[in-house]
Amino acid sequence: MDMEVLDKVPMDDLNYDTIHGYRNSHRSLKEGHLFERLSDHEYLRSIGAAAISEEDGQLHPTTAGMLMFGDEYNIVRHFPEYFLDYREELDPTTRWSDRLQSSSGEWSGNVCDFYFRVYNKIIKDVKVPFKMSGGERIDDTPVHKALREALANCLIHADYHGLRGIVIRKETDKLILANPGYIRTGKKQMRLGGESDPRNKALMKMFNLINIGERAGSGVPNIFNVWADEGWEEPVIEERFDPDRTVLTLSFVKKQAIKTSDKKQAIKTSNKKQAIKTQENIEKIRDFLEQNGESKASDIAECIGLSVVRTRALLSDMPEVEPIGANRNRVYRMRG
Repeated sequence: MDMEVLDKVPMDDLNYDTIHGYRNSHRSLKEGHLFERLSDHEYLRSIGAAAISEEDGQLHPTTAGMLMFGDEYNIVRHFPEYFLDYREELDPTTRWSDRLQSSSGEWSGNVCDFYFRVYNKIIKDVKVPFKMSGGERIDDTPVHKALREALANCLIHADYHGLRGIVIRKETDKLILANPGYIRTGKKQMRLGGESDPRNKALMKMFNLINIGERAGSGVPNIFNVWADEGWEEPVIEERFDPDRTVLTLSFVKKQAIKTSDKKQAIKTSNKKQAIKTQENIEKIRDFLEQNGESKASDIAECIGLSVVRTRALLSDMPEVEPIGANRNRVYRMRG
């Protein structure tokens, strides 16, 4: 959704301070890159921030270019609901101890500058172990990388036409990242990874060029792995609707060790519930066969709301049920 060419918008509407800052980051990370020698306009076209319009044959910003490098007052002309908000709520006696809003007029208000300003704020309290490489200290850790991933994901997957905007909230023991838009791959697939379907592909490319974001869909699983390695409570992904919203909560609280006795009790309770459920399903199967006579496992499964595999397993455990026929044509009935 971020590749539309803004035919009526001149290239001068972009913020060249932001663009030059981005180019410097790209240059320092990927020295000698093919794009390094390009003029600003050629560079923006190469990264997807600008494109030739079919309307007038001239170069104009794309929607991704406007989001990444525009000024807030220009961005909202194309995305009326656009709003970026960072809040630090570290002191319970005050509403917030620090706040950064795209609409303040004190800075550009674009996605690129928001990313770097917010990233520097959220890593302030990350402990860095002393490590050396080639005579230089390494200040980057897996937690830093996971936080970059989480912040980039929030910006890349946001629906910038959606309500309520992007809100990042830093509390004493957690970081909450919320963006408009549902999860395109689904919450389960997002957690598993391996499948990437970014809402804003050009934004993703721009972040990837400066080594931020994972194209292969491994970003979220990596965040979960880092949190597990740190012994922190597992991250929580929420999907809300009307309006659509995705919320990721990263807790910095250590997981509580579960007592062995609590584990045993939980297993015992789970087993008891499972036994009750199994008995209920056996009763349903018995009622179905008594009413319908000879029946296929698939028909029984559909009626009682179980999988065919689970239904067959229950049928095989019922001595009062008789199977008739070979596998493919097998039917079941109550014994006479």
